[in-house]
Formats: sequence, C-alpha cells, structure tokens
Amino acid sequence: MVGAYDNSPCYNAGMPSELVFLKLGGSLITDKARARTQRTEAIQRLAEEIAKARRDAPGLQLLLGHGSGSFGHMEAEKFGTAGGVKTAEDWIGFAAVWGAADALNRLMMDALAAAGVPAVRVAPSSNTILDNGQVAEISGEPVRRALNSGLVPVVYGDAVFDRTRGGGIASTEMIFSALAPVLHPDRILLAGIEPGVFSDYPVRAALLPRIRAAEGKIPHSVLEGSEHTDVTGGMLSKVMTMLALIRREEGLEALVFSGAVAGNVYRALLGEELAGTRLEK
Repeated sequence: MVGAYDNSPCYNAGMPSELVFLKLGGSLITDKARARTQRTEAIQRLAEEIAKARRDAPGLQLLLGHGSGSFGHMEAEKFGTAGGVKTAEDWIGFAAVWGAADALNRLMMDALAAAGVPAVRVAPSSNTILDNGQVAEISGEPVRRALNSGLVPVVYGDAVFDRTRGGGIASTEMIFSALAPVLHPDRILLAGIEPGVFSDYPVRAALLPRIRAAEGKIPHSVLEGSEHTDVTGGMLSKVMTMLALIRREEGLEALVFSGAVAGNVYRALLGEELAGTRLEK
C-alpha cells in the first residue's frame, strides 16, 4: 500500500514536464571491493551532471536514488540483515546497516548541495515497511510534495522494518517499483559502472541491447549476481524487479547504462540516445 498524496499543481505548471527515476548504482559511487570507500570524484561529477541537466531542461522532474555499495552491503552481509532481524545481535546489526547507508547518503546529499541541486532526503527506514521481504507500505506523499515544490527527493537502499521478519533491506529498485504506480514516471534510468547487461558476465564480451519483459523468465545463466558483495541480488535482481514493473506500467521503459562515462548521466536525463541495455515491454 502506498500512502496518499495530493495532486496539487507542479511548481512548473504550464511547462512541458517529464518525471524520471534515476538510480546511481553502488558500484558507481563506491568501491565495492573496499569497505566504506566512496568514489569522491565520481559522486561530485554525477551531482554536477544532475545540476546541469536540471538547468538545461527546466521541465525535468527527478526522483534520485542510489545504492549502498561498500557501505550498507558489507554491513548487511556481516549481520545477515536481508534474511531477517530477530535476536539482540541482529538488531545491533540492523542499526549498523542503517548507519552505513546513512553515511553514504550524507556524502551524496553534500555533493548535491555543493552542485546547487535542491535535494531532500526521503529515508526508506522512516517511510517504508516490508512484509516477508516485499514492500507492504510506503508513503509517497513526501516524494510528491518535494517534486511539486521543485525539489529533488532522494531515496536509497536502506535497512527497514519488516512485519514478518522483524527487519530487512529495501533496495532502491524496490522503492522505485513501489512508488511508480502512483507517481507514474516517464522513464527509469539505472546508471552503474558497467555499460549495460551482459549475456556472458563476467567475460563482458556480449552486451544485450534490450531485454523484453514479454519474453518471460530470464535464465540465471544469462545474468550473474554481482562481482562483489550485494545482499539484494546484484544485476539479476535489479533487472527482474524492473521487468516486473514494466509489465504493470503501460509505456514505461528503463535503461541500464554506464554512469562511469563522463556526461552519460547528463545525456540520459535529457533523453539522448545512449549505449546500454533497454528494458521494455
């Protein structure tokens, strides 16, 4: 269930607008091989590209999300948080995962502010409830009000409470998927360190230009999980979550592309053609 929100006019009413969900992957903004190691230059560059895109496309509305990379994922693996939180030790781990995810988010928020992006955090730990690992309740009103006010709401992979398991992990893709039915994004952009989805990962010789939701189940042999620690299932889980959303939302498509190439996030936000993997109905 998604919480109610108002439909008050957008701050740029009368101007052609587009709502884009953009995720900056954990592999893009952190070194996933080293605990709590951010990619400072990449974070700053990405914030500047977002700022430039907003200046050059005044009608652009943006929900920004980011992964937890070597911050939250390593803590979550250490304590097994994705599988549930029951014991006193588990809850100590839950708090540690929350703290790690929060630390990376603060770095991202600082970079956005420095670049002139009016970003506001919408922490999943405060507005999202899981039930047996799936989103059961989320409040969309803070995000909608932020968008209507000309702000950039920011969500991220986080430790959240779970009605059945006590606690768990909500990935950015899960948050996007839960918010999409009420916010109705025009496009979803998933920027990672890889140029798209490979059919032969980790060889990385055969990039898939598109994956269609109508084609049904994707063999696990086509999509591997992740080269480094990823408690939310890596690329396979991300793609499957997005394809399930695309099946439900008419006209919605997603693009998996490299944000490591300077200018790519800016170009993607402006709707330019980019190399990558398109996820479509």
